[in-house]
Amino acid sequence: RYKTKIKFTEFVMHDYLCTKEFILERSEQELIRREKLKQLRGLGIDPYPATAFSTNANSESIINEFVEGKQVTIAGRLMSRRIQGKASFAELQDSKGRIQVYFNRDILCSEEDKTMYNDVYKKLLDIGDIIGLTGTLFTTQVGEKTVQVESLHVLSKSLRPLPLPKTDVDGNTYDSFSDPEQRYRMRYVDLIVNPDVKDTFLKRTKITNTIRSFFNAKGYIEVETPILQPIPGGAAARPFVTHHNALNIPLYLRIANELYLKRLIVGGLDGVYEFAKDFRNEGMDRTHNPEFTVMELYVAYKDYHWMMETTESLLEQVAIETHNTTKVKVGDKTIDFKSPYPRVPILEAIQKHTDIDVNGMSEEELRATAIGLDIEVDDSMGVGKLIDEIFGTCCEHHYVQPTFITDYPKEMSPLTKVHRDKPGLTERFELLVNGKELANAYSELNDPIDQLERFEDQLKLSEKGDDEAMFIDHDFIRALEYGMPPTSGIGIGIDRLVMLMTNNSSIQEVLFFPQMRSEVKGPTLTEEEKVVFSILKKQHPVLLNELKESAGLSNKKWDKAIKGLSTQQLAKVTKTEDGLFVNLLE
Repeated sequence: RYKTKIKFTEFVMHDYLCTKEFILERSEQELIRREKLKQLRGLGIDPYPATAFSTNANSESIINEFVEGKQVTIAGRLMSRRIQGKASFAELQDSKGRIQVYFNRDILCSEEDKTMYNDVYKKLLDIGDIIGLTGTLFTTQVGEKTVQVESLHVLSKSLRPLPLPKTDVDGNTYDSFSDPEQRYRMRYVDLIVNPDVKDTFLKRTKITNTIRSFFNAKGYIEVETPILQPIPGGAAARPFVTHHNALNIPLYLRIANELYLKRLIVGGLDGVYEFAKDFRNEGMDRTHNPEFTVMELYVAYKDYHWMMETTESLLEQVAIETHNTTKVKVGDKTIDFKSPYPRVPILEAIQKHTDIDVNGMSEEELRATAIGLDIEVDDSMGVGKLIDEIFGTCCEHHYVQPTFITDYPKEMSPLTKVHRDKPGLTERFELLVNGKELANAYSELNDPIDQLERFEDQLKLSEKGDDEAMFIDHDFIRALEYGMPPTSGIGIGIDRLVMLMTNNSSIQEVLFFPQMRSEVKGPTLTEEEKVVFSILKKQHPVLLNELKESAGLSNKKWDKAIKGLSTQQLAKVTKTEDGLFVNLLE
């Protein structure tokens, strides 16, 4: 094996300073490919040419518009080949699929020099290389539409072998690239070797385009609002925080774009929407990524009843555009997005599924109720969070078909108008599908005095320890004081919508590059190993007995520490004529 040594000097790992050699090993196949790269250059062939390669066809157009004898120019990745002396069949993969190509030595190399076939194609090309071809269409004896290659151009030499699956005569597949962590981390490889993955992202584009077309047809304006915000408003969530050096102020990655869109409604734009990247510094699981996409829409002179009807129409259209039907397969269920959807008040849902009427309960009563339902609670939870926990634990999973959960308590909805008929409640709904929230919408609160009081209530929750309570945004209050028309707004989780429409149970499957833990990890040291390591940093080599005495560890802890450092190749014990010495490996 060929070893490339890369030395990282004095970098921080956890809470200690480290110097270590990392050995990166190349496989035999990688070494062979690098040798082939040199040989291509030796033949005067640039394996990464700068010149554009113009194509006039692709695999899909060739198959759908096939004309015998037509000349085409195509490009793609070499995915398989069967060499039989002076002839060979191969498969080329492009963005539309795969097409069979046929190489004949005497056609590809019409002159005496057969290097392009005998050496370049047969010996120096590998599966995964990107090539350009010009050739003539023909049909094989078994009816396969094929390109007979007349010229070959190397466009990009692949230096790593693809993890291609293999299928035996019985149809069993081996060596498939199916490990989720590897697929998400190396999405570029995933897209090459697992063609169905691309279909998910093509559908994602179709979904967002359908939503845009739906809103544009109504005359709404797509806008952009700040991602870096001085106050993280518009939602109850923990933000990411950074610092702006020039302004010397803290800034937050937005948790929602709601308050900025409402400012635009104040400014006279009657309908605005935005596909926003939002960020929340919270947990990660199959339905949550710290960076996610939300579509938010705000329309003046509307209320949450209108928004429910609009949402039904929108999602019905999205389903039809994506699947040509309103019925969508999700796991072992079939979900029908055909409107209308049921409307269920949240307190009625809780009573139905727990036999407990929480309407009018105090914070203490709700906490006791939650504990009685085996729900974990803490002192920072107010009325809103307690009700939310009870509903989420006991009720949410029951709503598989699209259902509007409506009329949330005021304490849960600091940006929502109070209900016109039901004291203590608000005009808010969440759309649940497959037991999860897909959308959240209100009749927007436009009373600046009431809004300030709601913000102040959130501040009290923050003082109790709720790190997801909303900040007070005084500029937004100022905007409301100029007057905002009656407005309805909604936020739809695009990632979750795509999960539903593509039958994926994990959010990582619908994000090209989901957040992952660090791939390269430094060594993790115990407290005892850190003590020994810090001494070695100051002086090495050092006599083993002197090092042991300086460390002040018990025999058992000393043995574990020196063994641990040796195992992680941070230190080495060497025997000399003068005794045993410990060296720090550099």
